Amino acid sequence: MKYFFYGTECPHCHTMLPIVEKLNKEGIKIEILETWHNEENAKKLETFDTGLCGGVPFFYNATTKKFICGETTEEHIREWAGK
Repeated sequence: MKYFFYGTECPHCHTMLPIVEKLNKEGIKIEILETWHNEENAKKLETFDTGLCGGVPFFYNATTKKFICGETTEEHIREWAGK
C-alpha cells in the first residue's frame, strides 16, 4: 500500500495533490489521507513517520519502506510508487 499524507492548509501539499490524483486515475493506487483535521489519519501518519520527516507532505510506500518528505516531482513520485 502507498500513502500520501497531507494537510488541508499546506501549500506544498496542494502542489502534490493533483499529481497524486493523476497517478490514481492512471491506476497507480496511492491512498490520500488528510492529517491536520483527521485524528485517525494523523495517528496513521505517526505510525509510518517515525522520525523520517516530521510533517507533510509525506509519501510512504509500505511495501518497499521508501518515503518522500516534502514537495517533489511527478517523476520522483512515479519512481517511489514503482511505476
